[in-house]
Amino acid sequence: MVLTDSFFTIFDYAKGITAADYERIKPCVETVRSFALTTHQSIYIIDLFKRNFLYVSDNPIILCGQTAETMQKMGYKFFHTHVPEEELPMLKSLNQVAFKVFYDTPAEHRRQCMLSFDFHMRRDDRLILLNQRSTPMALTKDGAIWLTLATVSISSHKEAGHIEFFRFYSRERFEYSLEHKCWNKCETITLRPEEQQVLTLSAQGYTMKEISEIMLRSFDTVKFYRRQLLKKLGVQSITEALTFATNYGLI
Repeated sequence: MVLTDSFFTIFDYAKGITAADYERIKPCVETVRSFALTTHQSIYIIDLFKRNFLYVSDNPIILCGQTAETMQKMGYKFFHTHVPEEELPMLKSLNQVAFKVFYDTPAEHRRQCMLSFDFHMRRDDRLILLNQRSTPMALTKDGAIWLTLATVSISSHKEAGHIEFFRFYSRERFEYSLEHKCWNKCETITLRPEEQQVLTLSAQGYTMKEISEIMLRSFDTVKFYRRQLLKKLGVQSITEALTFATNYGLI
């Protein structure tokens, strides 16, 4: 229990959940289970009332060679076992500041927010850098967060951290400074229509040559749009741009 409690704070104690509430949420859990079959991401549902995992997908990214059943049974002890010891304080601190910023958001908008961060896990005697994105999945009647949906994929960064909070309803983005222990509001990213079209067509699998034909622009002009797009997003490749755009709700 001590290991579990170290990940929880007064901000994320959902109260008064009944067996009827769990029955009510079953269709949502089944939807997540079905979605997990179609994505490359690992997915798990955090139950903040029972302080464990309500569901863990079979995707191996986060499982570290274990089974989904093992991770679900271990709960947060799984992270104590597989996350490097030097990163555990970051995760515990992050858990506290994350729920505070969620609760600083009006209850009616909390499910339109997302937390993103990078951390390492040990797999086959090596470290894998992962990116986790978490968003409230179910709230109690008084607006407290009860279930959180977490999706995990391979990170495009080189080190742990990169803690960001998104409010999609207002298109606001914040970055958390571990050094200064505060959130900093970031400038809103605005893409020109041409840059948005290059991004959207790239997401659909079109090559640069095909994009130039669809947009009725020269190949060099489309390359210019792509360079501007990468510069605005602060990434090096269109693959990273697509990951970034997905995380930021740009596509």
